[in-house]
Amino acid sequence: MEKLVLDQSEMRVLGALIEKAVTTPEYYPLSLNALTNACNQINNRDPVMNLGETEVRRAVESLRDKRLAYVSSGAVARVSKYGHQAAEVLELPAPELAVMCVLMLRGPQTVGEIRGRTGRLHEFADLPAVQSVLQALASRPVPLVACLPRQTGTKESRYAQLLAGEAIASAAGNGEQSEMAVPAESDRVATLEKEVVALKAELADLRRQFADFRKQLE
Repeated sequence: MEKLVLDQSEMRVLGALIEKAVTTPEYYPLSLNALTNACNQINNRDPVMNLGETEVRRAVESLRDKRLAYVSSGAVARVSKYGHQAAEVLELPAPELAVMCVLMLRGPQTVGEIRGRTGRLHEFADLPAVQSVLQALASRPVPLVACLPRQTGTKESRYAQLLAGEAIASAAGNGEQSEMAVPAESDRVATLEKEVVALKAELADLRRQFADFRKQLE
């Protein structure tokens, strides 16, 4: 399987299609309006997004180019309907598809969180069953998930999907970014303080020159 990289909109659209295909099969494939609502729903989404229909349609077209989505329309259904082909293209059995779906919709998660959130998509017997699926996804020739470095103050590692390309760096770097932001901010403040001191000195010098000039006129 070739390496695929999806942007945030594509990720949300594909995740929503996978979810609704299982949880609301009676309404699947989805209309553009239904798909947009699925992408923007508040529950079971992190982050919550506000995609417009134009953005959703554009994401679907991009997913079609990657063979991950399709559009169907016919004489019976005049409205175009949207569906996914992730299971076939990515060669994902139901347990792996469920795990990928929740990781796409809710970002990096622990094994326990994944098990708790995949219940409507696939029922895992226990945590080792989830761990086994994660291991299978991570050990592929083109890995689809990765275990992130454990964050300071947390007991469990989180897992992230890799369809977003730089998911590991962005997700794992949350803690590092916050730590690096402090010295960066300190340097900026120090620079500003130096500039203020220099401006004050320059202003004082100008005042002295102006005072000397007034004395000469008097």
